[in-house]
Amino acid sequence: MSGATRRLLLVDDDPAFVETLAQQLREIDGFAVATARSGQEAMAAIKNAYADVVLLDIGLPDMDGREVCRQMRRAGIKAPIIMLTGADTDADAIQGLESGASDYVTKPFRLGVLQARIRAHIRQHELSDDAIFAVGPYTFQPSARMLVHKDGNKKIRLTDKEAAILKYLYRAGERAVPRETLLGEVWGYNAGVTTHTLETHVYRLRQKIEPNPAKAELLVTEPGGYRLNP
Repeated sequence: MSGATRRLLLVDDDPAFVETLAQQLREIDGFAVATARSGQEAMAAIKNAYADVVLLDIGLPDMDGREVCRQMRRAGIKAPIIMLTGADTDADAIQGLESGASDYVTKPFRLGVLQARIRAHIRQHELSDDAIFAVGPYTFQPSARMLVHKDGNKKIRLTDKEAAILKYLYRAGERAVPRETLLGEVWGYNAGVTTHTLETHVYRLRQKIEPNPAKAELLVTEPGGYRLNP
C-alpha cells in the first residue's frame, strides 16, 4: 500500500497473537501499529492518537468488543473498525455490524485476506467525506477544510485550494509531486492558471502550518515540485 504511513490500532488481549500480527502488519504493509489489551485501553488510545483503521477483538477482558465499537462511534471515530472473533455465525456477524463495525473477520484467518480487507476499507474511507489524515503534528479533515494540532488547542482553517493541495500531497506519500501535476489535479486544465498561482497558495499555506515558514519542514520544496514530510 503506497502513500503516507497508515496508523493501525490493534485491540486484543492475546499477547502472542498481538505480537505476531503487529509485526506482520509493520513489515509487510508498513503500518505504524499501536496496541491495546482491553476496551478501556483501546478508548484511551483512540482518543490520544488518530488511527486510520482499528482491528478490534470481540472477546476483551473488561467488556464486549462490540460495546467498545459503539463507544468509539459515539466518540466520533469515523475510521474503519474491523471486528475479529472466534465465533462464525450470521447472528454474531450481524451484531458486530449493528454496533458500528465496518467489517467482520473470523479467526483463524489468512493474513492475505485480512490485509485485503484492511486496504479496501482504508481506500474507501479516504474517498469519503469523513476521511481524516495525519499531517505532521496535525489531524487533517479535507471535507471540513480544517487542521487541528495534536494538543487540541490550535485549529487552522484552510481554503478549498489549500485543502486540495494538502490532500493530494498526502496521498502521494513521500514522493515529490511536480508543480504541473499539482496544478492539473487542483485547478484542472485551466489555461489561465500558472505555476505562480500554485506557488502563492503554497506560500500562504506555509504561513499557516509551518513554525518557521522561511524554513519549511512539513511542506517542503523538491526539484520541480513539492512533498509532505510524514
